[in-house]
Amino acid sequence: MRSLRTACAAVAALVLAGCSSGPSGPPVPPAAERDQDALIRYAQRVLVDGCLDRQGLAVAREPSSPQESRRLRDALFGAGPTELSLALPTGHTVRAHTDGCLAAARHALYGDQRRWFRAEVTVNNLSAEAAARMRADPAHRAARDRFAQCLDATGPTRTPVPDKGVEQRCARESGLASVETRLRPVRLAEVRSLRRDQLTTHMRLRTRALHRAAEISAAYPHGNTPEKGSASP
Repeated sequence: MRSLRTACAAVAALVLAGCSSGPSGPPVPPAAERDQDALIRYAQRVLVDGCLDRQGLAVAREPSSPQESRRLRDALFGAGPTELSLALPTGHTVRAHTDGCLAAARHALYGDQRRWFRAEVTVNNLSAEAAARMRADPAHRAARDRFAQCLDATGPTRTPVPDKGVEQRCARESGLASVETRLRPVRLAEVRSLRRDQLTTHMRLRTRALHRAAEISAAYPHGNTPEKGSASP
């Protein structure tokens, strides 16, 4: 397995050469996407470490008191009320700070923290949104009812969770498994179509982050972070 440093260097070379996929380009192979994720995480860590160093803090150092622990947490994640908020179609709300070293690192990488937050949260919850739409489908509701009746027919169990084998049999006999196999890709395609603008924004901002991360990786190739008190890269 390649080390993180080797993976980052390889991806950085590709990105700087202009080989990253655009929003309408072909899908990135899973292995390449993992390497891209590693590159962005590495650059984010460099930025965060530099930000904390300039405040006399470090994640690796054990806080000497509850006050210092609070200071480190606030410096890293931000303090006070959250400034960013997005209500999802699933009913959940995701919130985040715009201050703190982590937020500053994301702003440096993605360029527009608010747009990235909205796009990232939306894209990360596409599967959950598709699952909610699938559960609302009449065919899925009917299959769930048959599934529940099948479980009830097996009689009481000693544990609150039914046996896995029984669940699998009831999923087959009730048709729930086949209904989910049919509906899941359809609902996911619907959701991706509805959120096309956010998907495009996500890809564009991620591509920007990859280019920025490649520059940071080139400046700090051996895991070195900015010296305490120096300007951020």
